[in-house]
Amino acid sequence: MSEPQLTSDVVIVGAGPTGLLLAGDLATAGLRVTVLEKRGTESNLTRAFAVHARTLEALDARGLADELIATGTRLSSLQIFGRLQVELGNLPTRFPFVLITPQSNTERLLQERALKAGATILRGAEVIGLRQDAEGVSVDVSEGGETHRARYVVGTDGVRSKVRELLGIPFPGESVISSVLLADVRLEREPAEVLTVGATEQGFAFLAPFGDGWYRVIAWDRARQLPDSAPVALSEVVDITRTVLGVDHGLHDPRWMSRFHSDERQAPDYRSGRVFLAGDAAHCHSPAGGQGMNTGLQDAANLSWKLAAVLRGWSPDALLDSYRTERHPVGRTVLRSSGALIRLALAHSAPARALRTAVTSAARHLPPMAERGARTVSGIGISYQAPKGAHHLVGHRVPDLRLASDGPGSPQRLHEALRAGKFVLVSPDELSVTQPWEDRLVTAAPADPHGKLRDTVLLVRPDGYAAWAAVDPSRGELREALAEWLGRP
Repeated sequence: MSEPQLTSDVVIVGAGPTGLLLAGDLATAGLRVTVLEKRGTESNLTRAFAVHARTLEALDARGLADELIATGTRLSSLQIFGRLQVELGNLPTRFPFVLITPQSNTERLLQERALKAGATILRGAEVIGLRQDAEGVSVDVSEGGETHRARYVVGTDGVRSKVRELLGIPFPGESVISSVLLADVRLEREPAEVLTVGATEQGFAFLAPFGDGWYRVIAWDRARQLPDSAPVALSEVVDITRTVLGVDHGLHDPRWMSRFHSDERQAPDYRSGRVFLAGDAAHCHSPAGGQGMNTGLQDAANLSWKLAAVLRGWSPDALLDSYRTERHPVGRTVLRSSGALIRLALAHSAPARALRTAVTSAARHLPPMAERGARTVSGIGISYQAPKGAHHLVGHRVPDLRLASDGPGSPQRLHEALRAGKFVLVSPDELSVTQPWEDRLVTAAPADPHGKLRDTVLLVRPDGYAAWAAVDPSRGELREALAEWLGRP
């Protein structure tokens, strides 16, 4: 039986934040995108509440940051399970804070953007089969026995990824913490802090507001370890919350309660032929630091422009291999750092507690160590390996540079220029050599031609990282760099 004709350029499996950001980027690039989501309705389950600085920068480059910030509360420091204080106020960004807002708000904005750009989102579409060949990928869904055909498929379908299972890609790792309680409750007494976090030798408790009077409670009792299937009683949640925090804030009227375990796992490969994994389907971490959703969104930002470039014929398929090369080390770093944080926070033995005391003391008294921790947790410090001999900026995140105004409506900042989903060339000179690439490139001059970028021409990737830079390059050198990154005109 022959495969069906192409129905999409890209099929994305999973309508969580990672899949929705990816869908919005690809649809904005003019590609046909279909998102398959097995849930018939949007889930009320929100585990992620922290939106870090680097994610806010990515959302700003899509015109969504200000609207999302309006839904939540800014915290200039982040307390990791009551033990480690991470100061964010000095981060070199427009967003020197962590935004506390339910994951549902992030998903809503990303979904609205994807739909407005023309993406199709099909709910109740559970994937049951996947086949790929030299021309594309066929995805079978249970609803109506339909088959969707696309050039590429991306699995953003979470820890229990069906796409990963069908590809046969292993997911090695271990459970780092089990029998964690989740509950959505009302409170008789509102906490003094927006985010309430506490940890003792008995366990931990975390309270975060939905913003509508409901609170999410995440708690863990070291002495009460039960399987995920064990029912949860409100008294169990109240008891451990009171034990850890000293007060239970009058928890009552739960609308939902559950128990889960948190794993540390990472797929060795993020690509198998024409199929990719991103977000929790590729890696999952402990909840310490709130880095899970943020890492997935950065996966999507890295992959989207590469898929668009290949599908438009501007770049060879080999560009897609750089997705794994760049993002797999990031996933591994987040896995290790979040794992170290939770192990320190939950330390039980005397030697482990002594190590925790030493680490927290060092973080308080050694500013470089504390700053490095803030950059890691916030994502600001993430960079990619540059080719040997490249300019020192290559591979690094580019700050939100102020740009010279070119008339009404022209971008004033780098993030505004990136909203077109294209590369941005920042140069103090007017360069007519860029005209053959004007359909895939935005050109701008720095607002301060005598500042740090004096005489430097900088090519910024659509995900905000420096692709190429040179001091006073010749026209031929610039033309060669543009051809390498944007394809032949």
